[in-house]
Amino acid sequence: QVHLVESGGGLVQPGGSLRLSCAASTSLFSIDVMGWYRQAPGEQRELVAQFQRWGSTQYADSVKGRFIVSKDNAKNTVYLQMNSLKPEDTAVYYCNAAFFGNEYWGQGTQVTVSS
Repeated sequence: QVHLVESGGGLVQPGGSLRLSCAASTSLFSIDVMGWYRQAPGEQRELVAQFQRWGSTQYADSVKGRFIVSKDNAKNTVYLQMNSLKPEDTAVYYCNAAFFGNEYWGQGTQVTVSS
């Protein structure tokens, strides 16, 4: 089992930046896929960015060039650096992990982009 805890959300003005963190309860080397998803009110949850243990990384078209996913293996933590934020980026952001055939979610962190 993997326990995921997100942090770093908040209110930011359009054009601003935020960095989200996701701390995992196990080594990132044992997790096959880790990713960030988001869900806006009335919308389905969508993939924002993810990376595979073997190195491949994918981003949603809507965030390419603005968001960067990275990790710190020593801290078992994954980050989502969000730059040039837009009002349409407003959502609850969730961390996700695929671990031994099961899928795990964090509790989510709210990101609001508004002036």
